[in-house]
Amino acid sequence: MQDAMQALRVRPVGPDDAGAIAAIYNHYVLNTFISFEEHAVAGADMAERIGDVLASGLPWLAASRADRVVGYAYAGKWKGRCAYRHSAESSVYVSPDCTGQGIGTALYRALLTVLRDRSIHVVIGGVALPNPASVALHERLAFDKVAHFKEVGYKFGRWIDVGYWQRTP
Repeated sequence: MQDAMQALRVRPVGPDDAGAIAAIYNHYVLNTFISFEEHAVAGADMAERIGDVLASGLPWLAASRADRVVGYAYAGKWKGRCAYRHSAESSVYVSPDCTGQGIGTALYRALLTVLRDRSIHVVIGGVALPNPASVALHERLAFDKVAHFKEVGYKFGRWIDVGYWQRTP
């Protein structure tokens, strides 16, 4: 609970953040259907993913309290074709022991500001369903639901729907 009392700092990801980011992500990979990956991601692999996002000119942000990474957000290319260059897909993850503290909202707001400054016209968020917290986050930040795909993922012995929300930053 003491962490919740300390100031949250949202900043560009640093070179030493990959291990902490992988640990946050791996909780969702191994314990939820929020991520469709099924195997933990090593810190070195996460560092490579971060490098790829940054090399594409898109942002990766980390949220920290007292030098502990408690969440992260990034944007990736929506599609590979040139005409999609002004659209990005967003992802936000918060450490499972820090949910419900406004960290996801702070990260998403900061990400949207950076994307607007980089001339991204549309931000798209995909949500494995059901996920009431993620749906509420997107809708609180003025995203509109634009698609619902039924049973497109399969994990933990069940079919999973995916919804898409979008907004202009």
